[in-house]
Amino acid sequence: MTNIANKQMICEVLMERAKEDRDIVVLCSDSRGSASATPFVKAFPEQFVEVGIAEQDLVGIAAGMARCGKRTFPMSPACFITARSYEQCKVDVAYSHTNVKLIGISGGVSYGALGMSHHSAQDIAAMCSIPGMRVYLPSDCHQTRKLMEVLVRDNEPAYIRVGRNAVPEVYTEDDCPFVMDKATQLCEGSDIALIACGEMVLPARQAAEILRSKGISASVLDMYCLKPLDTESIVKVASKAKAVISIEEHSPFGGLGSMVAQVVGEKCPRKVVTMSLPDAPVITGTSGEVFNYYGLTGEGIAKKAEEVLA
Repeated sequence: MTNIANKQMICEVLMERAKEDRDIVVLCSDSRGSASATPFVKAFPEQFVEVGIAEQDLVGIAAGMARCGKRTFPMSPACFITARSYEQCKVDVAYSHTNVKLIGISGGVSYGALGMSHHSAQDIAAMCSIPGMRVYLPSDCHQTRKLMEVLVRDNEPAYIRVGRNAVPEVYTEDDCPFVMDKATQLCEGSDIALIACGEMVLPARQAAEILRSKGISASVLDMYCLKPLDTESIVKVASKAKAVISIEEHSPFGGLGSMVAQVVGEKCPRKVVTMSLPDAPVITGTSGEVFNYYGLTGEGIAKKAEEVLA
């Protein structure tokens, strides 16, 4: 299968479901192209709302429609839907317990040269801290499909962050283990545990392969579910390892690394190292260039693992 963007898979699942469920409504903030939602708009114009560049209205309208029985999916750049609309996400969606699935597109640093104003490196921390909000970062199109097939049918609020570009496959159409709100273990190891989310899962698996060639045994955990956090799986891999490394496309504060350290520190004390974006505006470049610069690659993660074990 050709690599496709996770946002494209979201649109495909919504189109399949919208044929059966006329209550499904997609909303955009002048972002239908960026969200790969144009095919949905053409196929279901009466199930689409264009709000314009007004992200607070986007979330508020989605919440209001949800209170009237619609199943709403507001789509907007992750940096805007989680920052400009934070109060609406907190009050209109989570606190009011409305069936809104917030789709944050072009997450992390995938807007590239547009810089810090368009990067979302704080959204995991911000959204996980809202009571009643679930948070998901799927790693590839196959996992995105599995996740969305559940979310289009359930009635709880959620935030889903995906990138802008096509991503390599971590899984295949025929081999994509998935249990809702349970992390997927890709490798088993006894020297070091690599716990990653989103687009960092593939580099983590590549790092495990590099380490294996050097006689180092690494486990890899795909923590697509940031909230609810699968603490049981974290403890399972951490307790068998000498140290733990978390890898995320996010600030070093309040994200996956902070949560992993909290769980490991309480349940099975080990050294925990966080690999993330820096606490500073990131360099300008494509996602690949940014990841390479900060060592968020298979080679970079493997090197860090060797340093930690040494």
